[in-house]
Amino acid sequence: MAKDSKATKPARGAAKAEKKKKAPRGERWRQILAAFRITRQRDPKLPLWMLLAFVASFAVVLLVFTLLGGPIYLNIPVSVLSGVLGLMIVFGRRAQKAAFREVEGQPGAAGWAIQNMRGDWRVTQGVALTSQLDAVHRVLGRPGVILIGEGSAQRVRGLLAQEKKRVARVAGDTPIYDVMLGEDEGQISLRKLSNHLTKLPRNLSAAQVNTMEKRLQALGGSKTPPLPKGPLPRGARMAGLERTMRRR
Repeated sequence: MAKDSKATKPARGAAKAEKKKKAPRGERWRQILAAFRITRQRDPKLPLWMLLAFVASFAVVLLVFTLLGGPIYLNIPVSVLSGVLGLMIVFGRRAQKAAFREVEGQPGAAGWAIQNMRGDWRVTQGVALTSQLDAVHRVLGRPGVILIGEGSAQRVRGLLAQEKKRVARVAGDTPIYDVMLGEDEGQISLRKLSNHLTKLPRNLSAAQVNTMEKRLQALGGSKTPPLPKGPLPRGARMAGLERTMRRR
């Protein structure tokens, strides 16, 4: 009996491990459904575009495989999978566009976009702020140090110049880039920010990034109150923060 109980322990452990694996999968589906509902509210044509993407992908792949003489039992499943893939691609892109439209122009939007970028990016939000909630965010990555300004271009240019001088004291030969968010000439829109940063040349190794991070930590961050984590809702005001900023 003792041997039997010992023999069942690995089986129980395997069962628990299997349950843990299944749980995140269900959680991911709930997140996808929640994202679909939110995106559909912002983009009422989303279901139509997803349906068109499925039908177009399905039809094209089925036609190609049929012309190549593939067996029907293989053509249809592959076509269905292709349709689902096309549907998900359209959903992801339109969800991203809807999210950017919702937050664009709001204080904290740039910080939100940077924090959701893929890759090893060391982000320090709000290293410089004004009483009008214009901000400069500092990003460290393989390209070097990137300073991102959001808000009024006239006010932010001065903040960018000041922060660039501060960073230059410890940066040495590390490249320093500055980016101004906006739709005007010479500016980068919020939805294109991620692509812009990922296209910058890789000037630093992973070890150099770690070394540079320590230098920037020694430099310190902003002495002003931090921006909220994520963009502010439309029409919302941060009266307490604005009063504090004006006193400074």
